[in-house]
Amino acid sequence: MDLPVSILVIFSSLLSVAQCSGSGYLYPQFYQHSCPRAQVIVRSVVAKAIKAALEKECPRTVSCADILALAARDSTVLTGGPSWEVPLGRRDSIGASIQGSNNNIPAPNNTLQTIITKFKLKGLDTVDLVALSGSHTIGDSRCTSFRQRLYNQTGDGRPDSTLDATYAAQLRRRCPRSGGDQNLFPLDALSPGRFDNQYFKNLVARKGLLASDEVLFSGGSATTMRLVKSYAESKDAFFAQFAKSMVKMGNITPLTGNKGEIRKNCRRINH
Repeated sequence: MDLPVSILVIFSSLLSVAQCSGSGYLYPQFYQHSCPRAQVIVRSVVAKAIKAALEKECPRTVSCADILALAARDSTVLTGGPSWEVPLGRRDSIGASIQGSNNNIPAPNNTLQTIITKFKLKGLDTVDLVALSGSHTIGDSRCTSFRQRLYNQTGDGRPDSTLDATYAAQLRRRCPRSGGDQNLFPLDALSPGRFDNQYFKNLVARKGLLASDEVLFSGGSATTMRLVKSYAESKDAFFAQFAKSMVKMGNITPLTGNKGEIRKNCRRINH
């Protein structure tokens, strides 16, 4: 399944690295004594090999799961978004599953009810769903993820009626009926490199790239439509809720204490 490159993808990876059936207590000062410069290091090298830098400073101390949580926050800030205090103390799993990670994120053509259900199964409500979807203000998606909307959304050979016709025509130039599967398109064409509330304004204008995005406004739910309008009108309201929902998502059944491990290399388990 194709996944847009966004903050949610970072957290999907976090869930794969850190999640299990156990629970524990996370708090921002977790590395205050064992690795006091952990957050500073992550912030300064968030676009580089952050794990290598931390292993040099504090060997086998800071987990990959916590690095991902900090990187999600810092990359949001660096692109103009809100900041928040990140609870820390996660440990890394001793297994990983691409399929399991993918299952945490809605598919591009999921129905609204399916998306709501997937979030609910992780303890996230509709407010969290809409706010966290705003991370699509940053990132790209492949042609193959939304081609169906351009040519045959419901199997009748017609484009998606919830997609702005002018925008659809622009997309067809680089996303033909066949070929160009890997061509990338910004999830937010108007401010692709900035974390803002333009994503929600796009949805109101029926210019959401993915069906799973536009359905938040045009899918028949008065609740999600109201939230989209609210965030489109107020960047501050979106930023405030996004920060709360990111902390909430980051606290989903983490490994803590003696469970799991501290990976030396985030790409693989230690043994």
